[in-house]
Amino acid sequence: MQNWDIFCRIVDNFGDIGVTWRLSRQLVSEHGISVRLWIDDLETAGKLIPGLDPELSYQQIHGVEIAQWDGADQALPAEVVIEAFACELPSGYLEKMAAKQPKWINLEYLSAEPWVEGFHAQQSRHPTLPLTKHFFFPGFTSTTGGLLRERDLMTRRDAFVESTEAKAKFQKKLQIPDRDPLKVSLFCYPQAPLSQLLGALAQSPRSILCLVPNSGVWPAISELLRVEMQPGLSISVGNLTLLPLRFLTPDEYDQLLWLCDINFVRGEDSWVRAIWAGKPMVWQPYRQPENTQMEKLAAFLHRYSSGLGANAASAMQRCHASWSSETFPESAWRDFLEILPELSEHTATYSEKLARELDLASKLVIFCRNT
Repeated sequence: MQNWDIFCRIVDNFGDIGVTWRLSRQLVSEHGISVRLWIDDLETAGKLIPGLDPELSYQQIHGVEIAQWDGADQALPAEVVIEAFACELPSGYLEKMAAKQPKWINLEYLSAEPWVEGFHAQQSRHPTLPLTKHFFFPGFTSTTGGLLRERDLMTRRDAFVESTEAKAKFQKKLQIPDRDPLKVSLFCYPQAPLSQLLGALAQSPRSILCLVPNSGVWPAISELLRVEMQPGLSISVGNLTLLPLRFLTPDEYDQLLWLCDINFVRGEDSWVRAIWAGKPMVWQPYRQPENTQMEKLAAFLHRYSSGLGANAASAMQRCHASWSSETFPESAWRDFLEILPELSEHTATYSEKLARELDLASKLVIFCRNT
């Protein structure tokens, strides 16, 4: 099965397109698969995919054919159809699938919750058409769909981290000062307790350089600091220097995570990339009704903290939980800093351990071949 269609609706900034774009590139480059990526919002996708022309209905970038969603009703279905995050396929395309009978996969959101293992690879019949959908759950264990990771990612990461020249070149490109405070990257949802975090960073016992890529959180920070966020504009408050960065490509964002000592991340795509960075991180899951995102956070922290000392695990869990709530006390940040040496060693080990598992793209290819 060498021809795949992947469908993506951009419903929350760049998370959905981030995952599907990385997956599409990897399937092409590492597995020789012909991939057609259907996107409903090329304008937004163009910010993440360099070279994408939102005026073109069809174009090819990095070997991936990128197509405007509206044209799918006239297209013949591929051998494998991936419906990313239950985005609902176009009705005309779905009807053609009934005649061709492709492998139909719903790529689910990532979760560390135990129930995922029982639902991974389960199937469901379409209520009116002779079609079967398979549910594919990314996850943290061998009995799930794995995590998105390119074959050479860890090698590229290590080469960057060990190269003074590569880091200096990256910092120069983004106008990041060539000095050595604690580097923190910040990528979060606007409802995060930003005011309290920035206050804690400003009162931090050591100098902090907070790097903030262009995202939907910029207006909230601008309002808090009463300064318009602009790339390269340095803002200093107490022990905090905040530096807005221009919008980063996926590869540049990886390098930012590798450069920093602590990474605040959100959603799914940046969460997984922070795991592979092997650096301490603070994750903010997507807010859900009745605060069920806290269950998702707790499940991940249970896995993530395994092997940490009791005090370090407690401080790490408190920092994450506070960041995903409405209150982020300064003491949560101070306690997090105190465990940083132990946490740095732990997260590097955790990353290497997960990297020994088969990756998401490879598991998808194997599943489609054997099912």
